[in-house]
Amino acid sequence: MKTFGLRIARFVGLLAAASVLIFLLLRAVPGDPARIALGVTATEEAVAELAQRLGTDRPLIEQYFSWVGGLLTGDFGVSMSSGQNMTDTILERAGISLTLTLAAVVIALATAVPLGIRLARRPGPVLEVLTQLGIAVPSFLVGILAVALFSVKLGWLPANGWGSLRHAILPVAALALVQGAILTRYVRSAVVDEMGKDYVRTGRAQGASISEVLYGNVLRNAALPVLTVTGLQLSTMIVGAVVIERVFAIPGLGSLLVDAVGNRDLTTVQTVMMLLVAFTLLVNLAVDLLYAVIDPRVRR
Repeated sequence: MKTFGLRIARFVGLLAAASVLIFLLLRAVPGDPARIALGVTATEEAVAELAQRLGTDRPLIEQYFSWVGGLLTGDFGVSMSSGQNMTDTILERAGISLTLTLAAVVIALATAVPLGIRLARRPGPVLEVLTQLGIAVPSFLVGILAVALFSVKLGWLPANGWGSLRHAILPVAALALVQGAILTRYVRSAVVDEMGKDYVRTGRAQGASISEVLYGNVLRNAALPVLTVTGLQLSTMIVGAVVIERVFAIPGLGSLLVDAVGNRDLTTVQTVMMLLVAFTLLVNLAVDLLYAVIDPRVRR
């Protein structure tokens, strides 16, 4: 319980530090946010009115606590470029990005675990080459090639958009393929490392089959390093989904962030960045807690 409390405290502390850093870095950008939002031709009265409505004319400490208070209560603020409340838009976009990322990581794991075990038990040159190729090719290039083949040439699947299973197939596959190749290598390495340990030889000497040792002990011990890598990959995938969303014109959080940066929409940029940081920290916290479930030694 004490360890759990320390992890939660660390999570909250990192989240608070990240919010301060994001807020100050964006405020360091030169120029008046209201002036940037309205353009150089805007009158001083219009700029002053927008600054008052957005709260950018108040002291920084008040702006910070107003922003954080809004995040904690589910109010994500008003867009500087459109003047609309961004809460519903950001939540909708976040749901799309989260669905894309979680679907990709589930498929990547479902592919990587059996392939990694297969390579650990019986190395195959074809699978080795395919996993190396998957690691070398970036996900956005896989997405472009998939669109060229399955959408343009064959006409089997839509090239862009979001809203149905057919729309999700290509972007999820493009994101999962690269991550699956990386995870396959880690699964193979972890299983090979565990298979060379003394407890495996002892189990085999006592008459246990290789499958009994593998599925009874080896996979459980090999799960820890794989879990670490999966957590890291999940964090990077939500960021990598930005490019995939642009390739397939998916209205996700990444596309919203890119558009907000282009429009110099300060409130939207800082909120989306904070949500991405919060997601990353939540994944790391979940991995820490799962460690204790998989390996009781961690709890001690």
